[in-house]
Amino acid sequence: MAIAKAHKGAQNAKLKPALHSALGHTRDGEPLSNNRAPAEDLAPWVARVYATKVEMGAEDTLSCGLLSDTPVLRVLFCGDWTAQTRDGIGRYGPSALFFGAQTKRMPVTVKGSFASVGVALTPGAVPALKGPNVSDTLDRIILYDHIYGHKEWGSSAQMIEWFDPEGPVERWLKVAESLFRDLLAVTGGKRPDPVIEEFDKAAFADPNLAIAEFAEHHRIERRTLERTIKKAYGMTPKQVLRRARVLDIAAHLRGVADNREEEEAALKFFDQSHMIREFRNYFGMTPRQFANTPQPFMTLTLESRQARRLEVLGRAAPGAPPPWRV
Repeated sequence: MAIAKAHKGAQNAKLKPALHSALGHTRDGEPLSNNRAPAEDLAPWVARVYATKVEMGAEDTLSCGLLSDTPVLRVLFCGDWTAQTRDGIGRYGPSALFFGAQTKRMPVTVKGSFASVGVALTPGAVPALKGPNVSDTLDRIILYDHIYGHKEWGSSAQMIEWFDPEGPVERWLKVAESLFRDLLAVTGGKRPDPVIEEFDKAAFADPNLAIAEFAEHHRIERRTLERTIKKAYGMTPKQVLRRARVLDIAAHLRGVADNREEEEAALKFFDQSHMIREFRNYFGMTPRQFANTPQPFMTLTLESRQARRLEVLGRAAPGAPPPWRV
């Protein structure tokens, strides 16, 4: 089963306004981030740390969308942001925010240059860190102060000062890790349930896995496993796996995946019509439309996920450039 490919000329022609990323671009001109695995001591809770820094005209507006399978703590340093969330249209300036994972594409726009740093959380991290019910955070953006705010260091305003928006990007990542260690100390640093880490890895390897077989292999009652997954992801196991399938395909369409896995990703669907239906359900467009429409925010999110996926599965060494950057 073939995966539709983007027409580079058409894609570049549509990519307006002009974007200049301080951290590189894809072959099609879309911005890339500085994203990497977290420090080893943070790995049970942190899936990825990343930073973006993109220059645009002051009056230019970029419209795109997000579909992340992990909650993300983001600090927005600049840009006027708008997002269509579960609570309605939200407007955001420089601030620290908690982005719940998305169950479908979340429309997002930004006016003017933008820069941000993010900490993507592992499944199970939010309940382990005494956060809100994960299902209540899906498709929502919540001010950081309302979840983990701390008067000395964890307020939204204080966060921006700690990071120093004018400083180097790598420093942002180190500050993010340092602040997260403080958060662990405040919340007690309980580790997520180990079976969730195993399920996360299994979903990366095969999003068509049989839940009953996974439960039997890990010697856990199926209903107990389903409750544990729902608590960690805010979604049923079936919903988690469906989203994983379309995200893998989406990464190939945006050119931020290992080409050697392309056929394997397509075969996760029954046939071409099944893939198109699923894609429409999550992205509101066909795979071909997705491939031929600029998707800068989506590409940033998909690249970070795919880099982590290859590392989790042992198909790429931590810190090594992923195949699409070589």
